[in-house]
Amino acid sequence: MKYLKYELTNTTKTLANGTVLHQIRALRDIGDFVKAGDLGGWIEKEANLSQAGDCWVFDNALVCDNARVRDNAQVRDNAHVRDNAHVCDNALVYGDAMVFDNALVCDNALVRDNAWVFGCSTVCDRARVCDNAWVCDNAWVRDNARIRGNAWVRDNALVYGGATVCDNAGVCGDARAFGDASPCGNAWVFDNALVCGGATVCDNERVCE
Repeated sequence: MKYLKYELTNTTKTLANGTVLHQIRALRDIGDFVKAGDLGGWIEKEANLSQAGDCWVFDNALVCDNARVRDNAQVRDNAHVRDNAHVCDNALVYGDAMVFDNALVCDNALVRDNAWVFGCSTVCDRARVCDNAWVCDNAWVRDNARIRGNAWVRDNALVYGGATVCDNAGVCGDARAFGDASPCGNAWVFDNALVCGGATVCDNERVCE
């Protein structure tokens, strides 16, 4: 018999679509942040949260559908992880953030505030997605990249290195932003454009083709 680290309690709540969630209770100490008997967040079924590792769902956060939290990942506050999304390794999702569809948040990545990561997108390494930012479709955000403000990264775009996309800026199509590049303001980088080095694209500028 496997050594379970948590159980589903009889305390439930029902989502608008009829999905029933159970609050979890720790059966043993988990890392240095959860003690045996502590109540956690909400999951639909055991498959949503691995019994291995130090992963945990805290507070009013929820994980449902076929979503999975594993390894040492944490989901906190009012964050939602649903559909077929995966949060793994040492990733952290918190605030009112949402990770859904087939999205992957892994390594030491962080998604917080009101940020959304969805579609088949990936946020990995030490990347940060915060504020009201969106990462979606097949986009990748990795390394030490930062997506913040009302910025968005979509389609097949790739943001990596130390790049920061902020304010209302967007990177889309097959565009790449890397190095210490900083699309900001209302700028768009799209098509097959590359923005790199210490370049700043700002105001209402467009970089394309």
